[in-house]
Amino acid sequence: MTSPAGSNSSFPDPRSALDDPPGLLAMGGDLSSRRLIDAYRHGIFPWFEDHQPIMWWSPPERAVIWPQQFKPSRSLLKTLRRGDFQVELNTSFDAVMRLCREHRLAQHQGTWITDAMCDAYLELHNQGLAHAIGCYRDGRLVGGLYGVSVGQLFCGESMVSIERDASKVALAFLLKACTRLKIDLVDCQMPNPHLMSLGAEPMDRDQFLSHLIARRDQADHLQGQKGVFLSYDSDSLLTDPS
Repeated sequence: MTSPAGSNSSFPDPRSALDDPPGLLAMGGDLSSRRLIDAYRHGIFPWFEDHQPIMWWSPPERAVIWPQQFKPSRSLLKTLRRGDFQVELNTSFDAVMRLCREHRLAQHQGTWITDAMCDAYLELHNQGLAHAIGCYRDGRLVGGLYGVSVGQLFCGESMVSIERDASKVALAFLLKACTRLKIDLVDCQMPNPHLMSLGAEPMDRDQFLSHLIARRDQADHLQGQKGVFLSYDSDSLLTDPS
């Protein structure tokens, strides 16, 4: 396999990540757009808390979803067809990311979504490289997700539900958009039971890096997309936000 991190990367080869803790590759550096893009192009992501140095990870196993294979459960499909939420793409990136942070803090959970991370990913969004889906009810943001596109691969970062099923609805619309826009692989980072229940499957590091290398130089068709999703069953994708 072609080396995923060559002389043009500031990172070590991701396959040299530690076994304990699993996937830790490097520490330090910064959250500049240049370094974040370098990281994602090589299968690496930052994950740390406020009191810690920046830590960079390439886990031995990823959770991935193939958008074209996604089949919502019967209960989720009912929710999607009822149109319980207004679902929007790239209209409120900062609000979605901060909601992910605030919800974790409200649940007394630690969070890697520090103020510095919010600023760094908002800058990626402003460059057209990071994207968010927000779910609204009565004008209030009640769920969503955000992540980073690397060519024809979408790297999910975090998702949140304030109201039942809001994050699942956001994921379903993301996967619909990816299918329509020929983004054929979604990285969910590390496997957990919740992700597996939504259709994710495990993929080892070498396989993931091979898929990443094949997709990272392709066009990101989410770039420039912004608006309100039409109904889940619609043949069209978006209408202009109003």
